[in-house]
Amino acid sequence: MTDHALRKLRQDPRLAELAAFPFDFDLSRAAHGHVEPVRLASGGPIEVVAGSGSGGTYFGCADGSVLYADSEGGAGIIGSSADEALEVVIGLPCWFDCVNLSPHDGEQAVLARVAELEAELREDDDGFYAAREELRTALGLPARSPFDLVTLLHTALLRTEPDFLLLNEEEGGAYRLLDQHPRPPLWEPVLARGRADLALLRAGDRTAWDAVVGDAVRRRLALRAAQFDRADGDLDLLRHLLRRETESSMTDELRLAAVLVGRHGDVTDLPLLHEVRETDFDTHCGLSEIPEPGSDAAELTRWAEELDDMMFGTDPADEGLATWTDLALDQGLTELARVALIRELDEIFLDRSILRRPGDPARLDTSRLGRLACALERAGDLPQSLRAQRLYAALQDTAWDRISELRDQARLERTCGHLPQAVRTLASTRALLADPGDDSLRHWSRTNFGRFIAEEHYALTGALADAGLPEEARALLALADAILGELSGNAATGARKLAEETSERVGDLTGLS
Repeated sequence: MTDHALRKLRQDPRLAELAAFPFDFDLSRAAHGHVEPVRLASGGPIEVVAGSGSGGTYFGCADGSVLYADSEGGAGIIGSSADEALEVVIGLPCWFDCVNLSPHDGEQAVLARVAELEAELREDDDGFYAAREELRTALGLPARSPFDLVTLLHTALLRTEPDFLLLNEEEGGAYRLLDQHPRPPLWEPVLARGRADLALLRAGDRTAWDAVVGDAVRRRLALRAAQFDRADGDLDLLRHLLRRETESSMTDELRLAAVLVGRHGDVTDLPLLHEVRETDFDTHCGLSEIPEPGSDAAELTRWAEELDDMMFGTDPADEGLATWTDLALDQGLTELARVALIRELDEIFLDRSILRRPGDPARLDTSRLGRLACALERAGDLPQSLRAQRLYAALQDTAWDRISELRDQARLERTCGHLPQAVRTLASTRALLADPGDDSLRHWSRTNFGRFIAEEHYALTGALADAGLPEEARALLALADAILGELSGNAATGARKLAEETSERVGDLTGLS
């Protein structure tokens, strides 16, 4: 990957002028930046390289790739290097209209479409071909055919996600892809390791068995692979996976393993299933419907099939996104998970009606937002987690639920260093305590609910003190102490140690001021 051609453009005003017109790669527009503040979701650096007359921007990325963002919220990689991007821009000056072309369309169809687009350009500028030849030669770029350039562009565009997802800096929303080319569904790369491990287990290598079943993540993935690729000869390995999955307690994969074993209808597996069920309290509750010892094969099979139909199935496309994002994060495929989670969050922001309950469309099921906030925090993306959490808190129906989520919102704001916003959020929780508007808070002061509210007040007080804001810390400490004074029983006892530690920290700060 090189930027030889870009350096030549920067050194030669005549070449830079040719690049700006008719090829709309204008170095002078770099000084103006993009139409809005943007950043990569992955956190990687980007630098404005050039601009286009339509308000679009060419960004250079850390690995040398060039990302183009238009002024209407679309973005995509157009070259793995500046030189490659310039090959596309100069060789396909109509490249904006070629983003949905693919080498799979066939060479003849691609060449016909490019010829049609270039005929339109030639009508506007009869010196277009001469300018292209002069610029391409001066920059040392190869004279590739339009079909090869479309192939180059197509390959580059497919690299946009997951590493180069562009976000609006202020609102956090993601830019749409420039093209409409199909991408592999998330489950394919996530499940690849599980499929490979399932093949190892089926091969009967005992060393491989120990390595797979002894690793919690590989075990989960192998079970998911077995869910979608079922074989009559899998019963022994499924029994082994089931026994070992108890090490993780009550997981979806433990229930899946029990179902896959049960579907074989072998009543000699009932003692094993009951042993698994009694692993701990959670497994007892989660597998409480397993048929009792002495049941016949038909009853065992019926239980397994009904649970399978309700919770699992054989098509990975039917599995909820949370399954695949969780498994992606388990494997360290963080950027793949992040893209999927941000896209889902954007979808909700654009259309909250998708949260409507199927049986009660007047009400919203906001649990998806809570899951997104947790998953994005797990992915290390606190700004996106906070974005989800703020909407989640705003959509709660009862004072109890609103305060619970506002408290989490304040925690995220504090963790992100947004201390003034966290102070305002906690002020909202106190306002709801004073005037809840419903009876959901009747016992708040006698439960851990009240303790957690007080503890977040003390945690934020400590953060204010650490930030060198003594007046703000003292003011919030007084409010935290007032909440503590309303608590009773174990709630008050649980919060008192943190209260004392925080008071001491603020006192030390006061002594220094």
